[in-house]
Amino acid sequence: MTVAWSPSLRGRDSLGARVCAVEIRLEPESAVRCYESLILKAEGKVDPEFFCQLGHFNLLLEEYPKALSAYQRYYSLQSDYWKNAAFLYGLGMLYFHYNAFQWAIKAFQEVLYIDPGFSRAKEIHLRLGLMFKVNTDYESSLKHFQLALIDSNHCTLSKAESKYRAAKEAYESLLQTEDLPAQVKAATLQQLGWMHHTVEQLGDKANKDSYAIQCLQKSLEADPNSGQSWYFLGRCYSSIGKVQDAFISYRQSIDKSEASADTWCSIGVLYQQQNQPMDALQAYICAVQLDHSHAAAWMDLGTLYESCNQPQDAIKCYVNATRSKACSNTPALAARIRYLQVRATHTLPVGPHRSTRLCVRVSLRVAFVLNAVCLTCAFLTRKFTVGCNFYLQMKQSSSGQIRASLPNGPSLPAHPAPLLANGPQPPSVGNNHTPGTRTNGDVPYLHPNTLPHNCTSPGDTWRSQRLNSTQGLQKGPGSHWAGPNGDRTLSSSASADGGPHNQVGLPATTPSEPAVNHLSSPSSTSSPASSSSQTVTSGAPHGTGPTKESAALQANGSTAANHHSPDRSSASSPASSPSPRCAAPAAVNGSGGGACSEDSRSPLKLEPPELCIKAAFKQSRSSSTVSIYPTSTDVLKACRNLGKNGLSSSSILLNKCPPPRLPPPPSPPLAKDKLNPPTPSIYLENKRDAFFPPLHQFCTNPSNPVTVIRGLAGALKLDLGLFSTKTLVEANPEHLVEVRTQLCQPADENWDASGLKKQWRCESIRSYTTISTYAQYQASSFQESLREENEKKGQKELSDSEATSSETVPRRRKGPFKQVKFGTNIDVSDEKKWKLQLQELSKLPAFARVVSAGNLLSHVGHSILGMNTVQLFMKVPGSRTPGHQEHNNFCAVNINIGPGDCEWFAVPEPYWGVMSEFCEKNNINFLKGSWWPNLEDLYEANVPVYRFIQRPGDLVWLNTGTVHWGQAIGWCNNISWSVGPLTAYQYKLAVERYEWNKLQSVKSMVPMVHLSWNMARNIKVSDHKLFEMIKFCLLRTLKQCQTIKEALVSAGKETVWHRRSRDEPAHYCSICEVEVFNLLFVTSHSYSRKSCVVQCQDCARKASSELDGFVVLQQFRMEDLMQVYDQFSLAPALHSSSS
Repeated sequence: MTVAWSPSLRGRDSLGARVCAVEIRLEPESAVRCYESLILKAEGKVDPEFFCQLGHFNLLLEEYPKALSAYQRYYSLQSDYWKNAAFLYGLGMLYFHYNAFQWAIKAFQEVLYIDPGFSRAKEIHLRLGLMFKVNTDYESSLKHFQLALIDSNHCTLSKAESKYRAAKEAYESLLQTEDLPAQVKAATLQQLGWMHHTVEQLGDKANKDSYAIQCLQKSLEADPNSGQSWYFLGRCYSSIGKVQDAFISYRQSIDKSEASADTWCSIGVLYQQQNQPMDALQAYICAVQLDHSHAAAWMDLGTLYESCNQPQDAIKCYVNATRSKACSNTPALAARIRYLQVRATHTLPVGPHRSTRLCVRVSLRVAFVLNAVCLTCAFLTRKFTVGCNFYLQMKQSSSGQIRASLPNGPSLPAHPAPLLANGPQPPSVGNNHTPGTRTNGDVPYLHPNTLPHNCTSPGDTWRSQRLNSTQGLQKGPGSHWAGPNGDRTLSSSASADGGPHNQVGLPATTPSEPAVNHLSSPSSTSSPASSSSQTVTSGAPHGTGPTKESAALQANGSTAANHHSPDRSSASSPASSPSPRCAAPAAVNGSGGGACSEDSRSPLKLEPPELCIKAAFKQSRSSSTVSIYPTSTDVLKACRNLGKNGLSSSSILLNKCPPPRLPPPPSPPLAKDKLNPPTPSIYLENKRDAFFPPLHQFCTNPSNPVTVIRGLAGALKLDLGLFSTKTLVEANPEHLVEVRTQLCQPADENWDASGLKKQWRCESIRSYTTISTYAQYQASSFQESLREENEKKGQKELSDSEATSSETVPRRRKGPFKQVKFGTNIDVSDEKKWKLQLQELSKLPAFARVVSAGNLLSHVGHSILGMNTVQLFMKVPGSRTPGHQEHNNFCAVNINIGPGDCEWFAVPEPYWGVMSEFCEKNNINFLKGSWWPNLEDLYEANVPVYRFIQRPGDLVWLNTGTVHWGQAIGWCNNISWSVGPLTAYQYKLAVERYEWNKLQSVKSMVPMVHLSWNMARNIKVSDHKLFEMIKFCLLRTLKQCQTIKEALVSAGKETVWHRRSRDEPAHYCSICEVEVFNLLFVTSHSYSRKSCVVQCQDCARKASSELDGFVVLQQFRMEDLMQVYDQFSLAPALHSSSS
């Protein structure tokens, strides 16, 4: 049934849209025409949703330019487009298709932010993993692949395929490690190469094999004596038809390691492909003698005998194969054995006219005897063949018969019809056995270059994997492993060595039977997809309807998308996944039609809409539409049965705010002469100056990004010697130190390792040692520097000092650079170990102390290392702290212990968006990567940079959100911690970074929800702005708890009371790392073992939609939360706010 649009519906846009939505289920092209007609007849007054739906439908039809045009119209007309997760998903898929990864990443991240439970989240995580991998952000790539793995929803890649991709990312990330041991490097490259050879989903065959050969060759360079790597290389050469190279590699494998049945079996396959049956026979015999249970070798040997019209010997081989535990398709073999027994019974002796081109003529028993005799002598290539020929001559002489061999004799069908009229048709003998007529003696192996139909170009990795913008959405002829009726079919054109091959080629008689693996991978596992090959056939008619992904594109925010028809077989069967060949030309050259034709331009010239930096959609600072002043009872009553309404239930920003975006740089831009502003410095003379209230106000003023308080240690009489290297060694010599090995460079430059070009990436290698060991290094570094200084003085006496310096400066700038070791992130929070040191810090003024009532971080209730605890840094000249902002934009205090100086660089918080964009351009993760800004780039972008020297005893105050980096000039130690002033400005920036971290899938070190509830319990707030923001956070989380509780009740899931213990840390999801408050989802297994690995609701439901196998722990009673919410009120102002 097709519901046609009626002209009488003109003006009734929503009803017309619903009609079109029903129509798309059966005729997508008609639905597109329907929407175009609605838009034309609307005479300029078009519902923006029409363009969104039109974009979805064109995307389903692979009309990419038209889809982009429609999406752009929707984007320009709909101010709150960001609430429509389906639109963002479709737009992200479109960008992904055009390899516009920067825009695709932003769109996909916004989908996950506004709707973490989005139905196609698994597809998004897979594509994010692939794009981050291309951008060399391996950590983020691996995380998204892992997030895809835990999701049990339908996906274009199976879980096993996703695991292969995650493994590939892990191997490639490991290879980035410097000074990797040769054995580890060789093993990693071996695994990576073999994976590319065997796993189909890692790209098209040509590129995979080329990359696999490169990896294996590099592996052999690291370990030339690896017989396994030589064997894998031989398999790769064999698959691309390089027979001579394959033979050489196999021979090297035999020479480098003990005899292997796998190697001999592969050699047999190679001989058989070259029409050398006697050599193939010997290789197979060697294989089964080395491993009598080698199923693949027995099956290959049986195939050889069968192709040479020796069914009795073939039967014996197949029977031996079925006895092996490694045989995975015994039923097919049994059927083949029965067929051969019938054939042997009814077939006349082979005469001259039945002779074959490939003729073995040596029985299995004789072959074993002759091979055993040959193995007692030195290995000679033709010894076995000569022995066989001698045996046959003796046999023919004794019988008086000579059986002629006619290489070009008449051909017979590969499977002659059974003699019994109604007998069963013989089963095929393999996934590489091509049905049809063939010379009876032909071995059922294909030419190495014969591949399944490949409709993609070798260079287009993304399309070859069918992970483009309409994966699962396309319509058209062709479907992977789908026959004309939607049934699975195995390939008849697969390469004989294209994966873990089955040289016999036994067919899987049912779709669930995998093809027999000739060889398992080094980890004894192989991909299901690589165990068999599938052919691409025309399995879907041109009018096939959309698949499950169409529901995802039509969800969230469209009345036209709320009509779901039951799943049909065409939507869920493999036949509904079309061939990539159906619409590729139209996707590139097509043009828009109807009302959208004027916007349908070539996507290569089209500027993508600025999703994340458009000034028209700056974050709103207005209060929520839900009042924060009603009681908690009214709030819960108003929140009941509301649902998400397209917004993330976990967002603690205001309802009117779109997903967080990078801030534009301040306008107007600064003049060039103001890009090096003087650093605010305050000189203290006594203790009274340190505790003077205006000092606190000056430091926390947002207009001062950084402040240097000079002479603080002397004014407060701080004993900095407690933090000296000597004292540290005496106190705790075995204390753990994280070491970063870096290149010693000028502070204002950052060169690559070769010294040829400047870069943003700041490379270092992590290791660990102890305080005593690092102290020895620190001392030896100082002594070595003294010796070098003395040598330089001697050189100056021999030559002109100016000429020498002018010659050495360029050389020093461009390497080779000396390596230095930086002792960082030394935890000194243990009061038992560091009692004297921590007591000394209590002399500081309250605003700069580690713990104080006015410090937000003191209300977290547990330790956050490096934030509300002290960290120590031990440095030598050149030690670098790369660029960063403090976690969640908190302030930071840093004191130089001495004796050397440090040089600092700082950029005001409003310019952090510019810094993030620079990192993105250089393929570095701004939040988690290691980077050292190029000052020339910053000055060119009109970014002001504060630059100053920190001397011993100086305190550096880094204000909220200040971007900073620094380098040691001399030998020194530093101590540092974070501080959170009790101001609205600090809280606002902390919450914004909390949400930005969520958008970027980065863990927030400060649990802002947990902190907000503790603040509501512990302090009185008189700042109206700060009060409103905290109160709104309480309201949102109260609503979230109520919504989850109602969902659990409706699902019949009870919560288990689990009271928080003293100093218990805030909880984060172990999967996606978002904060989890109050209601903790833990697996039954971990709960029974009292380990309680926590997950959020979204991740738990992705693993099990009904929460089977999960226990929900409740840490706060709703009555207690309601009481805290009601009692938190605005306190009267006692004095003017310092903010």
